[in-house]
Amino acid sequence: MRITAALLRAMPPVMKTFDYLVIGGGSGGIASARRAAEFGIKVGLVEHGRWGGTCVNVGCVPKKIMYNTAMHAEFIHEHKDYGFDVEVKKFDWSHVKHTRDAYIKRLNDIYASNLEKSGVEKLVGHATFTEDKCVEVNGNKYAAKHILIATGGRPSIPNVPGAEYGINSDGFFELEDLPKKVVIVGAGYIAVELAGIFNALGADTSILIRFDQVLRTFDEMISSFVTDAMEKAGVKVMRSAQVKSVTKKPDGTLTLDTTAGQMSEVNCLLWAIGRVPNTDNIGIEKLGVELDKQGHIKVDEYQDTSVSGIHALGDVCGKFLLTPVAIAAGRRLAHRLFDNKKGLKLDYSNIPTVVFAHPPVGTIGLTEVEAQQKYGSDKIKIYRTTFTPMYYALSEVKSKCSMKLVCVLPEEKIVGLHMVGQGCDEMLQGFAVAIKMGATKADFDNTVAIHPTSAEELVTMR
Repeated sequence: MRITAALLRAMPPVMKTFDYLVIGGGSGGIASARRAAEFGIKVGLVEHGRWGGTCVNVGCVPKKIMYNTAMHAEFIHEHKDYGFDVEVKKFDWSHVKHTRDAYIKRLNDIYASNLEKSGVEKLVGHATFTEDKCVEVNGNKYAAKHILIATGGRPSIPNVPGAEYGINSDGFFELEDLPKKVVIVGAGYIAVELAGIFNALGADTSILIRFDQVLRTFDEMISSFVTDAMEKAGVKVMRSAQVKSVTKKPDGTLTLDTTAGQMSEVNCLLWAIGRVPNTDNIGIEKLGVELDKQGHIKVDEYQDTSVSGIHALGDVCGKFLLTPVAIAAGRRLAHRLFDNKKGLKLDYSNIPTVVFAHPPVGTIGLTEVEAQQKYGSDKIKIYRTTFTPMYYALSEVKSKCSMKLVCVLPEEKIVGLHMVGQGCDEMLQGFAVAIKMGATKADFDNTVAIHPTSAEELVTMR
């Protein structure tokens, strides 16, 4: 009998069973799948895009490369203050893009190779749940006792006329050349980071924010410091501004009609107004998994959803959208499910966070306001310092560094550490360990300072 296309469609899908089936080949999904495979179980992992997910392809990794590129541009300005006669002939954005893309491609291949070495079966395609709690990929059907949803999220685009003429953070990494005039809409860390990169590399950069400061969910010290630093660096901060419509001229430039006036001859409009979870195209509604109003999957402290055997972690859950968080949660879940570590779970308190702004931000724990709300204003003691890092001793530009410790009386346990300035991104990790262990201000005071460094300020505050 000749098998026709119609007959193929009428055939029941092939069924294959796994012990653990992971949907999403990003950092969290891969980490959980590989760790589970170490326990001798049968693991499958579904991914329709490039291995590594958002972080590797359009997030942390390529962004840090562009941040480093911008830092080189900033360092060049200080070379003359240290006696170097340096002439910059040009900056080639396309060179950085192509070498960056080649690096990311190598990482994609490494992720794929590591999955093979771990014995995880790669299923390339889009996953969709079926009515009987199975997963269909490319017409084939898969079942598993435990299924992990780690599908991540994607950038939001506003519902305004002409919004399609703008790009999002994914599109940033597709730019072949440095735009002459850039407008970024948003006040979160993605908007701040990309604005800093564009500005440092020479683009005429504006950022439109709805309120008066960027990074409003961070400690007020950081919000005000970063907003001020952006303006001093040359970024045009347009407060109480929102885009009403966007039009495109024949020459390709954009005109923005905003609540703060009209902006013309814009070469690049970038939306950085938030992210939405990838739960709207995987058939999750067929399972009855409970979602919140934004579409994030609701999970308990063990990454379990409202449906037995269905788990979720990472950005799709809308909590601490950070790569190391997804990795840590994924590995703990694998141990709990397949290594008899029944009570193992991720502790979501005191998670360190860095924003690669200019200068960078490092923060962990409660903001001053959060600590006051939790413990009472009379139980909180604040230590602060602001200084000029020694790096700027010879330079004309004097970029400050500011640090804050939030302590709870009477023992002055440190429940929040916030800092912004050169090197704060790298120095946070060690202090995060101390705070996670319950360090007090006395513990910091009893630590001998490393001089001369900016980090020593954290153990010498008075």
